[in-house]
Amino acid sequence: MRLLVLSRQRILYSTRRFREAAVARGHEVRVLDPFACSLAIERRPSLYAAGRKVAGWDCSIPRVGTRGSAHATAVVAQLETMGVAVVNRAEAILRARDKLRSLQCLSAAGLPLPRTVAISGPAELDRVLDRVGGPPVVLKLFQGTQGVGVILAETRSAAEATLETLWALGESVLVQEFVVESKGRDVRVLVVGGEVVAAMRRTAREGEWRSNLHRGGGAAAVDLEPAYGRTAVEAVRAVGLGVAGVDLLETRDGPRVMEVNASPGFEGLERATGVDIADAVVAYAESLAGGDRDRFPEAINPPGPRSV
Repeated sequence: MRLLVLSRQRILYSTRRFREAAVARGHEVRVLDPFACSLAIERRPSLYAAGRKVAGWDCSIPRVGTRGSAHATAVVAQLETMGVAVVNRAEAILRARDKLRSLQCLSAAGLPLPRTVAISGPAELDRVLDRVGGPPVVLKLFQGTQGVGVILAETRSAAEATLETLWALGESVLVQEFVVESKGRDVRVLVVGGEVVAAMRRTAREGEWRSNLHRGGGAAAVDLEPAYGRTAVEAVRAVGLGVAGVDLLETRDGPRVMEVNASPGFEGLERATGVDIADAVVAYAESLAGGDRDRFPEAINPPGPRSV
């Protein structure tokens, strides 16, 4: 197999691990910066990098970050039109990057979620706070990763002041229930090709309520209860991804889906669990390149415009 890894930097942990896993399995692999690519929109679509046509690749693993995600996702879509298999399709990546759109997909699939309201102005704020059981409430930008753009508002006045600032900056905001029993803790599940590959419990450092490892949180391997594994797999399928990280909140009533990530980092997960995640993803890419497209989930799309 000839494998194309779309990544801004070769030195990133995930990029290095994908290269290592692909080489170990006897594949040719190339790391391509999507921002070095130009897209030729013509009768036969093509892709160029450094003046040379990018062609002859069997499968691609896209790693699309927040910055410049529109162009990077367009590169993924271009590869699809060229007949290259991709572990995550462009439309699914866009759904996952848009928190509201992603939650709409999860809701349409009947999955358990924290109570969430999209709000565009202050008129309904009191009713919205009541609807989500707060304050305290969690405020989230529509796009953001690693805990960036996620704010805990502990009082009504704090929520109002924060929302006014974000609206003035032109940001769209979600107001979400703060699940007290899961404060500073969540479960990250890595799903590949419709199967749970690894899972860990993340715990926030002292003085922090967000459990992201990039913010100093700790992690330990966890044996998933069946309900948590099923919920994670169904969440990934609802958004339409082949490879994703799912963040689950632990509540008295079982799991609730907090987020589905189309480009999950897995350094901490590999270290905590000892699972070779890169190898699992490359093996999935092999199956797609070999024509096993049945392993690719079909997303549930609620009515309304597509993410842009």
